[in-house]
Amino acid sequence: MKTLPLAALAACLLASHALAQGQTPYNPCRGRNKIMEDVCGEDGAVLRDEHGRRVQREVQGDRWGNADGSEYDLAVDGAFEGQTVAVLQLAPEIDFSRPRKALGQKGFSVYRWNGAPEPKDLEEGLKKACQLWILSGTTQQLNAEHLQVIKAFYESGRGLYIWGDNAPYYADANFVGEALLGTTMTGDVPGAQTVGLQETKTSPGILPNHLLSTGLQSVYEGITIATIQSNQTLTPLIYGSAGNLVAAFRDEDGKRVIFDGGFTRLYCGWEEAGTGRYIRNAAAWLVNVERFGDEVVGKAKPVAQTPEPLEQTAK
Repeated sequence: MKTLPLAALAACLLASHALAQGQTPYNPCRGRNKIMEDVCGEDGAVLRDEHGRRVQREVQGDRWGNADGSEYDLAVDGAFEGQTVAVLQLAPEIDFSRPRKALGQKGFSVYRWNGAPEPKDLEEGLKKACQLWILSGTTQQLNAEHLQVIKAFYESGRGLYIWGDNAPYYADANFVGEALLGTTMTGDVPGAQTVGLQETKTSPGILPNHLLSTGLQSVYEGITIATIQSNQTLTPLIYGSAGNLVAAFRDEDGKRVIFDGGFTRLYCGWEEAGTGRYIRNAAAWLVNVERFGDEVVGKAKPVAQTPEPLEQTAK
């Protein structure tokens, strides 16, 4: 059985107390990549150096150097109990079982459509959701009515994650991305590499010191990936090993969206560096706690208590 260091255990207890008081669903390490802990003597007292400063060390990491343990994710486990992630799965080959389990660790339930539902059904389903994830297929399945529903959902401040992948797996990602973000993704770049923290604004790696990259020093880029066309309104999040922009986000006017060209991380690369943590962090960030506060933090009852898989196949 894995035991937590004293400092990590204390941090977990403090985070849980804060959550219970409605203060924050985030762990104390939020926004940090390299996470440190106090070093204690045999008596349990924190050691100090000759200048009286606390002696610290980096917490135990996994084989990629990422802090090991869910207490180093962005959000406290169970923080979003009662919140639903809606998934519009337009690429049938994606196995969403492991992302579903990872999201459940933070309290999220998942409602998933296989294929595009009728626009009115999409609108009704999104009333239950705090965010929508779109997993794009090879041919466009969404139309102008779907887009209107998605845009209204996004404009309301609810989170949006638009996933594509190597050509041609970005048909609907580009349809929605161009309309809402003024950008698209293109191409088919070989990846299958682990990248670290960015050293410059355009170097390979993940953006450091952001809520989305909490607890991450390494992340898997995906197997074959599309390249996002950058613009002035998107903030780069992950650059691939080939120097291509893999993921970017927008966080302005109380609205949050991520645009990502590497959905193979959701299933083929799940066991690789940082994937599970990144998915949990992304969902926690897209809840938009900074805007909605206690409305989205562990108070509402889950919308659906149906045994898994909870999903609907479009007719």
